Amino acid sequence: MAGFKDLLVILDDAKTYGTRLDVAVHVASGFGAHLAGLFVHEPPTIPAWAQSEGQTYVRSPSDYLEKHRQAWRAAALEAQQRFRARADVAGITTEWREHEGDVVEMAILNARYTDMVIVGQMEPELRAGRPAREVPERLLLGVGRPILVVPYAGAFNTVGERVLVAWNGSREATRAVHDALPFLQSAAQVTVLTITHRHRTGGEGEVPGADLAWHLSRHGVKADAAGLTAEDVAVAPMLLSRVADLQADLLVMGGYGHSRMREIILGGVTHEILRSMTVPTVLSH
Repeated sequence: MAGFKDLLVILDDAKTYGTRLDVAVHVASGFGAHLAGLFVHEPPTIPAWAQSEGQTYVRSPSDYLEKHRQAWRAAALEAQQRFRARADVAGITTEWREHEGDVVEMAILNARYTDMVIVGQMEPELRAGRPAREVPERLLLGVGRPILVVPYAGAFNTVGERVLVAWNGSREATRAVHDALPFLQSAAQVTVLTITHRHRTGGEGEVPGADLAWHLSRHGVKADAAGLTAEDVAVAPMLLSRVADLQADLLVMGGYGHSRMREIILGGVTHEILRSMTVPTVLSH
């Protein structure tokens, strides 16, 4: 299978966007891929509290909107300059795109013609009270391409040398594994991990994930199969614990096997990983 040849990274005004830019350039350089940078200007709006009768927080709506636009232009220019500078050092081909509109809608439009989308984990201050800004979740469910989510905290000098595959035999996990094949084929170490509940029976056999490991071997991937049994402990912490044990620098997993709302209410694995991730994570739905 050919490696990634066309990548898209979503950049914004978040303080830590440089981390995901570094990962995007690193991955593009490793696969000899073309990298497109996308910066979306969100349409400026006057906050509801500033429009209430008797409020004087915004004296001139037009001035407020213009300042908002200027701030976005400045942020986009800075991101473009950093994008160009880092890409030039890496010697990769690039293009820069800017749009105004909803971030996810614009990302989906641009991602139709790419192999993978690289996006940042939402920072805590951007999550609070702003569900519409949950970009990774919305992108995962709507884009139809794998996404690589980069944590907002940490530095990642390697990506894909030591890979942990979270395997549960689902359609989503199957897609994630095959979407991530370029990573798996170039990795020095791949571990297929299946976590089963003690009181649940399945068809994985005595060595969970062994069939997937055999399948991957036919694609030139040397993978070890391992299994864990969960009691009442949530699966996400067990996954992240094994990531740390193996010193993995990439996690591969299916996203949202149940409905997104059900996962949010019940604290599903995807939902928790997207909030507590410690390494870049490939997700497919």
